[in-house]
Amino acid sequence: MTGNEWQRSSFCGGGGNNCVEVAATTNGVELRESDIPDEVLATARTVLFSLIRSVKAGTFQHPPS
Repeated sequence: MTGNEWQRSSFCGGGGNNCVEVAATTNGVELRESDIPDEVLATARTVLFSLIRSVKAGTFQHPPS
């Protein structure tokens, strides 16, 4: 586990152990799930921001059922 200051998603609700957490680092950002805190995904800030912009814009569609 890293020594970063982790921020929980506002959608976490109830403070349970089923949350997405993010931490800023000198090289970018790290993401993890609160129920498995030792598994951390690291990426550049620009990559994460591009993903968030794309999701908000509706770029990703659910496949037809």
